[in-house]
Amino acid sequence: MKRTHTILLAEALLNAPWLSSAQTTGYEFNDSHFHLTNYIQNGPDIHEFLRMMGNKVGRVAIFGIPLQQQWSYRVSGNNGPSYYLNADTPLYYYSFTDAQIAMSYNSLTKEEKARFDPMITGFNPTDMYAVDHIRRVLKLFPGVFSGIGEFTIHKEFVSSKVSGEVASLTDPALDRILDFAAEVGLVVLIHNDINTPFAKEGAKPAYLEQMVALLKRHPKTTIIWAHTGLGRVVVPVQHHAATLEAILKDPDLKHVCFDISWDQVARYILANPISQDLSADLINRHPDRFLFGTDALAPSDQQEYLKLYTMYGPFWKLLTPEAAEKVRKVNYERLFDAARVKVRAWERTNR
Repeated sequence: MKRTHTILLAEALLNAPWLSSAQTTGYEFNDSHFHLTNYIQNGPDIHEFLRMMGNKVGRVAIFGIPLQQQWSYRVSGNNGPSYYLNADTPLYYYSFTDAQIAMSYNSLTKEEKARFDPMITGFNPTDMYAVDHIRRVLKLFPGVFSGIGEFTIHKEFVSSKVSGEVASLTDPALDRILDFAAEVGLVVLIHNDINTPFAKEGAKPAYLEQMVALLKRHPKTTIIWAHTGLGRVVVPVQHHAATLEAILKDPDLKHVCFDISWDQVARYILANPISQDLSADLINRHPDRFLFGTDALAPSDQQEYLKLYTMYGPFWKLLTPEAAEKVRKVNYERLFDAARVKVRAWERTNR
């Protein structure tokens, strides 16, 4: 008799060796946001990256970049761009990034694999077939992936460069993706700016209502909103902490967390004593809802990789010991341990 998804889920829970509160004892943090490759799909070998992690980092949510920067000789000549701000040429979706991450992961030993939670990101969120890509990746690489993302809807300077249709928070294709993530148990890491660049001070954030509506349409999906909605020139809206707290207090949004990755976000948080205190107070009141991630992009050495964690050094001291432990370690383990169990059960049911 064919075993049901519920039975397989129960079996996976009973046989999950990674479920241990002491799993990252001795490490300083887990990284919820890491790009092994950059915008031209280059990056360190995963074994080299393991050495960068060393005894500092326990586990890492690892993924590539879903967008490839085009190199047009007409525009750049022999100077090939390596970042989206290096050239005026378009970005295009690069689906092979998922296979590249999966193959890198599968080159590791069992013990080394336990330190990674690979994510699927090589899909176009405007495409109704995006779900088919995610399903196909899960079936081709069983036992590998725990989530989807980081993928982008609205992002300063990036959205307008992507070939094809502009992504939208109201697109049914995006709803299909989030529904499927809930069905499988995949963690979703989504980048969506809360506002437009250089927005007028005091104006309502351009994308806040649409984003909240999207989140409420998917109450069974575990969602991490990257960077708390901020960007390089998408600055904190007036009373940004209060805006986040309204989301955190909403009983219909208990499935939503935020990460404080990216040095641009750290720049806002660490700007002055007032911003530091506001941010620390918010996290101390809601310690279960924030995760630390580096947002490092294909780092070349440990110092570069740990740069953001070091920047946050003074900020960690403003958090209560409990909140600091949850943001740096525990919340990651809670979300990704649950995802590992659910996704493996779905894979067994759907193989």
